[in-house]
Amino acid sequence: MKAQEKQYHDTTDVNLIVGKILKSKPRPDSKKSGLALLPSIGYNPSMGFLLGANITASMYIGDPKTTRMSTGTATAYLTSKGIINLQLRHNIFTNGDDWIFQGNFQASRMLVIDYGLGTSSSSKSDEGLNVDGYPIENANQAYPITFGLFRLNEKVYRQINKSLFIGGGINFDFHTNIKDEKLQVDSGKFTPHYNYSLEKGINPEHYFANGIMFNIQYNTKEHGNRSYGGMYADLVLRTNQKFLGSTLNAVQLITEFRKYWSLSSRNPEHVIAFWHLGTFNLSGDVPYLDLPGTGTDLFNRSGRGYTIGRFRGPSYFYLESEYRFPISRNKLFSGVAFLNLQTASDGKNINLFDQLEPAAGAGLRILFNKKSRTNICIDYAFGKYGSNGLFFGLNEVF
Repeated sequence: MKAQEKQYHDTTDVNLIVGKILKSKPRPDSKKSGLALLPSIGYNPSMGFLLGANITASMYIGDPKTTRMSTGTATAYLTSKGIINLQLRHNIFTNGDDWIFQGNFQASRMLVIDYGLGTSSSSKSDEGLNVDGYPIENANQAYPITFGLFRLNEKVYRQINKSLFIGGGINFDFHTNIKDEKLQVDSGKFTPHYNYSLEKGINPEHYFANGIMFNIQYNTKEHGNRSYGGMYADLVLRTNQKFLGSTLNAVQLITEFRKYWSLSSRNPEHVIAFWHLGTFNLSGDVPYLDLPGTGTDLFNRSGRGYTIGRFRGPSYFYLESEYRFPISRNKLFSGVAFLNLQTASDGKNINLFDQLEPAAGAGLRILFNKKSRTNICIDYAFGKYGSNGLFFGLNEVF
């Protein structure tokens, strides 16, 4: 314990450096909370110039000895072409971990660059550089879609024992004012989104995906933001029902698994981490923009190397492995190397696992706040079809 305390006090973060520059007095080091802000800027031909910020907050609501760290994230940005996004996400543990509240609220005028359904080497055009999941230039076979989005997702878990939780939740997704930029019905130029919507018998301009969820979670993670050990598993059965206002009925099984191995007791930052995401369509259909795919996880960070929504389908499967390691002795700088694989069905000819789409990359971590182990993340990744990108974020990807 004394060695851990010494290592903690010898650690340098951005807050300490800024404090020394400004010659401000250090605050009492309670290790109970932390706040971080990361500005964001980018450009996409369909989106325009982007300016925004990500803010993360971490704190213990109860006794840190018996209560896991609660986290919250706020994301806001606007662009020169009228795209605007406001998103609030939280993972709250009450005192003693008696209850968990996980939620996501989003109100946006959004854009996705669509490439159709499934993962396959056919009909996939070459891409170029992207920043945070948005391409600098749109490929010829890309289909930009703008839409309004209102999303409310809230799950509640009750503790069964120290690591096991069960619960339920609600999910409301409303896509409205959907516009396919390349859709020209009069001249017979259709888009994957338009064709899918007509096939399922729904209006391609707006739809709902409303449902209830039943959840089981197992959590032994050593830390909420940057874990050196433990595991996390979440199993969700989601059912969208018309009596709740959903446009289509559907039943989905959603899985997530994370595992962390520290390779050194002296330097626990040497970590091998593993991440799995899966969404499996059990019955019915889901509207097009609600289909799972690249970067559609809660924090939009899966599939580094490709654009958000690059691969999507009724069923989706994702794997990622990452090696994390310290660079500087004072823990200010560290690095990662990662590899990911994803596959998606198209509901017709392409089945799950017919083709795996790989990507790999490396990144730099800058310790922003040692109390909450918040990192500034800068990653470069590359995939197939000429796809490569720069990715920025706060906290580890998983």
